[in-house]
Amino acid sequence: MSQRGPMEFWVSAARGTEAALRDELGELGFGELRIAAGGVRLRGPWEDGWRACLESRIAQRVLVSLARFDAADGDSLYAGVRAIDWDPYLTAGHTLAVTGSCRDSSFRHSGFIALKTKDAIVDQLRDRHGSRPSVARNDPDVHVFVYILNDRATVYLDLAGVPLHRRGYRTRIGEAPLKETLAAALLRLAGWDRATPLVDPMCGSGTIGIEAALWAASIAPGIARPRFGFERWALHDEAAAARLSALRQEARARAHGQAPRILLSDIDPQAVEDARANARAAGVRVGFRCCDLADLAWPGPPALVVTNPPYGERLSAGAEFLRRMASSLCRLHGYRVGVLAGAPAIAKAMPLRPAQEFPLYNGDIPCRFLLYEVP
Repeated sequence: MSQRGPMEFWVSAARGTEAALRDELGELGFGELRIAAGGVRLRGPWEDGWRACLESRIAQRVLVSLARFDAADGDSLYAGVRAIDWDPYLTAGHTLAVTGSCRDSSFRHSGFIALKTKDAIVDQLRDRHGSRPSVARNDPDVHVFVYILNDRATVYLDLAGVPLHRRGYRTRIGEAPLKETLAAALLRLAGWDRATPLVDPMCGSGTIGIEAALWAASIAPGIARPRFGFERWALHDEAAAARLSALRQEARARAHGQAPRILLSDIDPQAVEDARANARAAGVRVGFRCCDLADLAWPGPPALVVTNPPYGERLSAGAEFLRRMASSLCRLHGYRVGVLAGAPAIAKAMPLRPAQEFPLYNGDIPCRFLLYEVP
């Protein structure tokens, strides 16, 4: 793989978790980090992009910037994309997908941006080699992202391929599951030290507890992934494959399999069974209980609760459920309690004032992550 100097990567995260991502990347040894809305800009060699895919628990995607240019109309967009040398990334035998987006620009339709970008790429390759890559909406070899802001385009390639929240262990998914990347961000926002006992009393499919166990045991989140998107690019040669293999081996060597007590509970027997199956698939040891919050045998303090209570259509029990939830959590003297509040009623039910509050998004749902210190 040829190296043409430091690259600029865009590491995306759920809105509101950018600072947690920056802190994580800093702890992983990455330099030149700049936080921005929706993610963190990272400058470094190609290998930094690989490591971000392999080791970041909070990153949703890792994109590498190929070019920036003015693009006020379809012709200038086409010319700018065609000026990029696409030979290092794909051949006629590869498949291609393009995602376009825009804000405060002359463009009004993301589909038009994607179409002009695709045309520029395939025209260049066909003119050079006499054949062109095919378009594949699902699982493409190369995924191009084009973002146009104020009539200035940035062209990215997606290193991850399948989004990074898909760790591969979640074989059973309950109703309204929390993404693995957001669960990891909540643990960091809660200040978990990877040694204090952790409880999720409304665990659903177990994502928060499983992510905690993986983090505590230093198991890299991307270690079980068969391959990343960048491994399918034309420039990923034998030398690059050997270096990536070495990075995977180094990550495996850091895993130690140790974790503090992690207890997952839910009143729904099916949810507990799903969480148990997912923990087995992840290769982590977690304790399980099937009971109401009021009946749970809580570990002695100090301990941490991080939980995602049901809300919206999932909250069929309404005010009575929230009252019982708040009563149980507020009796946990000496605990720190983190609650992802996806509805105002959840925060209103808690009689305590939060010590910290983080506005963020669970997908497109605005939420607040509330941290309470129970006296």
